[in-house]
Amino acid sequence: MKALSQALAKNPIFYVSRDVERAIGLTNNLPGYYIISNYSSFAKRCADHNQNIFLTKNKRILDSWELLENVAVKNFIKQHQTVKTRPRILVFKNTFQIEKICAQNNWILLNPPALLSGQIEEKISQAKWLGKLKKYFPPFKIQECAQIKFTGRPFILQFNRSHTGSGTILITGRKQLDLIKQKFPLRPAKTAQYIHGPLFTNNIAVWDGHLLSGNISYQITGLKPFTDNKFATIGNDWKLPAKILTSAQIKQYHKIVQAVGRRMIASGWRGLFGIDVVADARSGRLYLVEINARQPASASYESSLQSNKLNSSTNLPDKKSVWTKNDFCSIFQAHLAGLLKLRYNNCQIVKINSGAQIVRRITADRRKIKSKAIIQRRDLDLNIIKYDNNKPGADNLRIQTNEALMQLHNKFNQLGKQIINLLSDIK
Repeated sequence: MKALSQALAKNPIFYVSRDVERAIGLTNNLPGYYIISNYSSFAKRCADHNQNIFLTKNKRILDSWELLENVAVKNFIKQHQTVKTRPRILVFKNTFQIEKICAQNNWILLNPPALLSGQIEEKISQAKWLGKLKKYFPPFKIQECAQIKFTGRPFILQFNRSHTGSGTILITGRKQLDLIKQKFPLRPAKTAQYIHGPLFTNNIAVWDGHLLSGNISYQITGLKPFTDNKFATIGNDWKLPAKILTSAQIKQYHKIVQAVGRRMIASGWRGLFGIDVVADARSGRLYLVEINARQPASASYESSLQSNKLNSSTNLPDKKSVWTKNDFCSIFQAHLAGLLKLRYNNCQIVKINSGAQIVRRITADRRKIKSKAIIQRRDLDLNIIKYDNNKPGADNLRIQTNEALMQLHNKFNQLGKQIINLLSDIK
């Protein structure tokens, strides 16, 4: 995308992120695109091939807001900003604290406002924000915990804020519900009908009032030995949706995307967001279950897969077509173009039909797995990202492949089983 490259060269962006993986959605060494993150073995590997990555070493891993207050980071931004322009900052997920820090330093924060993000993403305000579009949700109620009753059927309970499934609880009995009611009697919660079936997600960018929809991926959720949380999001498989979704379901999925996307545009949203959708195993009907008002975690790797395909030119319609590579873009490029308010130029999102990633999270026993044994299996052709986290539920390893990992819903294929066997062998 020539327009994006020109805009960055003229006035750079500084993507500040706790994890470098969130920011590596563009070609290495692209002039004007700087990444600032914590030092780690994987980040060092990235920096060895990209002179625009700045890493800072500290006694512990710093969050994005802490990186923005770091003296070395401030000096790096000052040294690389364009003369007579205010530095432009980008983060993975905006917060009020980050907005305050950027204002204090006279930096331009490109992310949509934290207030809008919270209104869209948080469970209680989300229902009001959606208005008539709440019809796409499974049947639900919002009430204080003390008022919730168990009628004999399992249901989903969600508090206002949650992340990667951490705030989602499947209520299966009265005793379980009573414990929550005793602990949080006055806390509002959303209760919804439990829909049993596979989850799907995709990354969507708002660019100059246009909606650019990325590729649908199957959302790998709650499978052992990668997590001990049944609702934890642990990965994506971009090949499986074409195998298990009918053409009618795909059409229904895009109808939900368009409806939510138009509401996002009307609210002034720019850049990336994502939706999660569940397919009812009995009826086949699709239900909206989540709106991620931020850059979804899968956007970086989807963009990497798209860049690989774009560079091979296999995505072009045909050899006789007048289309060129400039007519296509990755979802991350669309994200930046939208945030920079560039004029939409009819660029199309690159389609992919394979590729997957899966995250091994730190389990409740705090057991961590080293990546060395997996990396040594060169025959599996995997990209391994190791995280220096310690809390249960945090990322331990991210494993990426150009192939698929899933055979069916909740069922790994041969490659997925090989990875599981490797993890099981590591003590």
